[in-house]
Amino acid sequence: MDLSINTFGKSDTGLIRKNNEDSFLIEPRMGFCTVADGMGGAAAGEVASNIFVNTASEFLSLPEPGSAERISTLVQKTFRIANQRILEHVTAHPEHKGMGCTAEVLAFSDTGFVLGHIGDSRTYRMRNSELKQISKDHSLVQDQLDQGLITSQQAQKHPHRNVILRAVGISESVSLDLIRGKIYPGDLFLLCSDGLTDMVGDERILQELKTNTELPQCADILIDLAKQAGGKDNITVVLARII
Repeated sequence: MDLSINTFGKSDTGLIRKNNEDSFLIEPRMGFCTVADGMGGAAAGEVASNIFVNTASEFLSLPEPGSAERISTLVQKTFRIANQRILEHVTAHPEHKGMGCTAEVLAFSDTGFVLGHIGDSRTYRMRNSELKQISKDHSLVQDQLDQGLITSQQAQKHPHRNVILRAVGISESVSLDLIRGKIYPGDLFLLCSDGLTDMVGDERILQELKTNTELPQCADILIDLAKQAGGKDNITVVLARII
């Protein structure tokens, strides 16, 4: 598949946190982008998210798009090795115990996309002016939603909505969602940390994605909206448009 990808990424500390524990990397020539949201406080979360994006760069920087099978294998390897490296870091630095990260890796194969996902960072796709959340939150609130214990309205205000059930670097084995799909010219992918989605609803995100065709301007506006709503967490936005 002969395709071109326009990308842009931006990260902001927000209005409450003192440091930014999010990391992102975009490699349009290599056909992938990634967002990781660190947890663990102090410098530890930042270290975990950095380990993840550096591992992604190591394994996914390919000179040309590979098959979906090969890309899927490399995405899974990225999560597995990053998980191992974070655990090794904690062994060497016990004061960082409890650190880890959520992560999104969007990689393009010769036939479509491969998404690796763990945690409550998200990946969306806008196609034909419709926004679809491709990833599914690995969170307590999503679990309760799935079981019908709470409504979507209750989920938005749930006191434990930041409790996640899966992350990279927390346990010996890592369980990721691996999603594959086709791509078409005009598709716009959004990878983001929950600092955006906790503050800005999907309808407003869609409105801005439709209105602002320039990716840097769109990223700026989404981050500003999250800050206007309180900016309680670090905010990271990565956009990838298929040309």
